[in-house]
Order: sequence, then C-alpha cells, then structure tokens
Amino acid sequence: MINKSPSLQTAIEYVEALSAEEQDMLFELIKKRRIEKRREEIAASAIETLKEWKSGKAKRGKFSDLKADLLDEE
Repeated sequence: MINKSPSLQTAIEYVEALSAEEQDMLFELIKKRRIEKRREEIAASAIETLKEWKSGKAKRGKFSDLKADLLDEE
C-alpha cells in the first residue's frame, strides 16, 4: 500500500491544534529549513554554472550581450 501524505487541510488542522508557542516554533523551523534548502539549490546551481563555464558552454558578457543572444540580434 502506498503511504499517502496528509492533505494541506489536514496539516492545517494539526497546526491549529498546537499551542501558539508550538506554532511559532514550527513556523520558525519551517522557515529555517526552507532557507537552508534554497541555499543548497543556489550552491548546486553555482557548481553547475562553473562546470558549464569551464567547459565553454556558458557565456560571459554584459546584459546587452545576453539580450542580443536571446533575441538573436547581432
């Protein structure tokens, strides 16, 4: 049997059943975890960008250069 995640409504009901202090702690924990996850995503993206740049697949230039490439302008 597949383990099904609780619905958003169920999660909200669980959170509402917590005390105000527990809710604040939960919100802070979620915020910190989301920040950490985003940092990990940014770091992974930076590593990938460096690999692309080192292999010659990534370009470097000014915004106008990027715009020209995107619009196929010379």
